[in-house]
Amino acid sequence: MQYGKGRLFGTNGVRGVFGSEFSLDIIVDLSYSLATYYKYGPIIVGCDGRQSSPIISHIVRSTINSAGMDVCDAGLVPTPCLQYAAKYLGYNGGIMITASHNPAEYNGIKPSASDGVEISREDELKVEAIFNSKRFSKIDGYGLDFPDHRVINSYLDEVVKLIDIQTIRKRRFTVALDIGNGVQATVAPFLAERLGCKIVALNSDIDGTFPARGSEPTPDNLQILSSIVRGAKADLGVAYDGDGDRSIFCDENGVVHPGDRTAATLVNHLLNTKHRGADVVCPINTTMAVSIVANEAGSKVIHTKVGSVEVSREMVKRKSILGLEENGGFIYGKLNQVRDGVMTTALVLDMMATQKQTLCTLISSLPKIFQYKTKFRCNKQIANDVVQACLKHGSFQKVETIDGAKIWIDNVTWVMVRPSGTEPLVRMYAESTDESLLNSKMKEYRRLIEATIKRN
Repeated sequence: MQYGKGRLFGTNGVRGVFGSEFSLDIIVDLSYSLATYYKYGPIIVGCDGRQSSPIISHIVRSTINSAGMDVCDAGLVPTPCLQYAAKYLGYNGGIMITASHNPAEYNGIKPSASDGVEISREDELKVEAIFNSKRFSKIDGYGLDFPDHRVINSYLDEVVKLIDIQTIRKRRFTVALDIGNGVQATVAPFLAERLGCKIVALNSDIDGTFPARGSEPTPDNLQILSSIVRGAKADLGVAYDGDGDRSIFCDENGVVHPGDRTAATLVNHLLNTKHRGADVVCPINTTMAVSIVANEAGSKVIHTKVGSVEVSREMVKRKSILGLEENGGFIYGKLNQVRDGVMTTALVLDMMATQKQTLCTLISSLPKIFQYKTKFRCNKQIANDVVQACLKHGSFQKVETIDGAKIWIDNVTWVMVRPSGTEPLVRMYAESTDESLLNSKMKEYRRLIEATIKRN
């Protein structure tokens, strides 16, 4: 069902257009498969604000109940909040109904283990084997379906324990929150209130059609947030994705920063204050800035394939505290080894308050690196052809093939292409400390990619 993989699971959970490839039959069978995988309950189930989420949640919970297991209905909650509950509130696993940043017609199922982290790639294969064999285990009788009203407040209680709440409150920050019609409406404003912030709210009504800017925050669709930050003279702007595990930040000047630039700033701060010598785990497409600041702090960077599952599970294996993705997914293992938009917001405010600096000043202290990111629509086979064409193109210093192809032109310039795991796309990333060289290589590889797609 998943694009291009010949598999059920994609980069992050099981996703598809609800009612077509993500059908009711698939949802029922996947729910039975997860019940068989988990073996026993209780399991906690939460959902984002998509229009199809309530019916999918009902089907998932009813199916698991019919397999004889108890299920908690957490209702509308951000993904990291659901994962926190799975880890700390006595559940044997969690299931989030979400398609994250995908368009409104999509939905999906993202299962987490009892440690609050998405199930591993190996366990995904176990679930797929159960799904394909239809060998579902069932227990006589039915499980219970019950609510849990502790989830959001207990989560927020733990978040604020990990930051200097008094120092933040003294700063009386003004924060513009662009909820993006997503499910962070249930948590993010309440964190800001606890931290004594004045809140300027934007797109704060939960609406699964994502009418304001779509479900994925990008520099291109956050111009209204930028204007509001400037107009309100806010100290910070934050935008969340549909299920709330990612956050993109806008500084006091209205400049929207790429997710991994903000993350590199946080890494620099945390490695030089609370977590000296800690390893940093991130995907192969992460900015060089992370490696530079980590090396300067005497820390090691471990690169993985792209995908939060890859990063989170590597962090669990290494007992790492710090991890990130380039798309605005920062991971703070002191709470949980998963992406978390609200925990990241708390850490950024903590950094600004304790350093007594603006976000603009803090980010400007990073090495000057120019970035380029884009995507091209094509099917899986063509995406693989694009990767091969790039590997054969021109001369380069070295190449890394952890995920797609990361082609190093020199020590400080690279171009990467990889097939998307969730959509019919090939993604391109590039970085250099030399802006003119980056522009030249970006145009060169764009032409190559477009010609390869056109040939097919």
